[in-house]
Amino acid sequence: MDNDTLSAVRTEAGEKAPRLASPPVGLYVHLPWCVSKCPYCDFNSHALRDSLQEERYRRALLSDLKDEMTGQGFRPVGSVFFGGGTPSLFSAETIHAILDLMDRCGLLAGDAEVTLEANPGTVERGSFRDFATAGVNRVSLGVQSFSDAALHRLGRIHSSGDAWRAVEEVRAAGIKRLNLDLMYGLPEQTAEEALADIGQALATDPEHLSHYQLTLEPNTLFHAHPPDMPTDDVVWESFELCHARLEDAGLRRYEVSAYAKPGEECRHNLNYWQYGDYVGIGAGAHGKRSFPEDGTIERSCKVKHPERYMASRPPVERVTKVGTGDRAFEFMLNALRLTGGFEDRMFEARTGLPVDTIHSPLIEARSRGLIYRPEPFVWRPTELGMRFLNNLQSMFLPPGTI
Repeated sequence: MDNDTLSAVRTEAGEKAPRLASPPVGLYVHLPWCVSKCPYCDFNSHALRDSLQEERYRRALLSDLKDEMTGQGFRPVGSVFFGGGTPSLFSAETIHAILDLMDRCGLLAGDAEVTLEANPGTVERGSFRDFATAGVNRVSLGVQSFSDAALHRLGRIHSSGDAWRAVEEVRAAGIKRLNLDLMYGLPEQTAEEALADIGQALATDPEHLSHYQLTLEPNTLFHAHPPDMPTDDVVWESFELCHARLEDAGLRRYEVSAYAKPGEECRHNLNYWQYGDYVGIGAGAHGKRSFPEDGTIERSCKVKHPERYMASRPPVERVTKVGTGDRAFEFMLNALRLTGGFEDRMFEARTGLPVDTIHSPLIEARSRGLIYRPEPFVWRPTELGMRFLNNLQSMFLPPGTI
């Protein structure tokens, strides 16, 4: 198939012209406050200056959710993700209120994955039991490092001891799915220290581990005042050592920064990476909806600042339609993060476009060794493609973008 064209493949398979399908849908709930703002964080999060306005924010979330449920195209969700900020600052009552409303309306799948992000330094003993009772069945702990010195340099408010206690609380609460967020390439960190973090993480026997390289993002304190960062060679050595250790331990890399035991992949994030739909509620939350009836795809964004979000009804900042060229790029931007790649039929169903649309950049990427075709109708990034992912993704930008 070295010189095949995608149109020929589609013709031989007898496929019909593609039609936009209704993909799976998830719900993202943004809880935007933290005890303090980390110097590397560029998320829409805000340090608490007064008391947490939980009751008022909960009312705003429920009103936002009701508006979304009465809108066109809302389908039962298979995953709910409470992100932030630091969602564990909120009580289980807020978590339960969101899930209960969806359940009473028949919009929460019976086997839905419900993830709560938590900071090890902001969870009181016993809280995870309450979260589990509210419906949380997966917890993502923002550990970042098991080194107290590294945590101090990162501006984190928790200690390694707090992290271990939080893991114990999650397990004691009967929550069977645990993710640990770890970073490497930290200020002054050696490759051996990054590997030591992996060893500590594996000792907790997590079902999932997210392993990110620290980057200095604009509009952060670290970007304005860079710390002493390791060299590129040290960062690459850190990745290689940690990757090998995780794979040896049975955690498979299924996404550029995510490892999981078989069957424990994060369903909510997989839905993003496979260009599924999602509803976003909360300050600054984003959403994506597909409408097979007329073939359109819409993106929405809620009012970003928490105070304005709570005062706005409806709290929608903007709604835009996704154009044809943007659809193809958005799909590839996400799907190429997955080591398993994608099938032609998924591209067509999720974008409503023929796979011929991306024929030229696919063939060019394959000629450069960045992507390969392990079987008919399947495309996967190579190890080289994963290493130079930004270069690979940029090949699918709409013409004239650069």
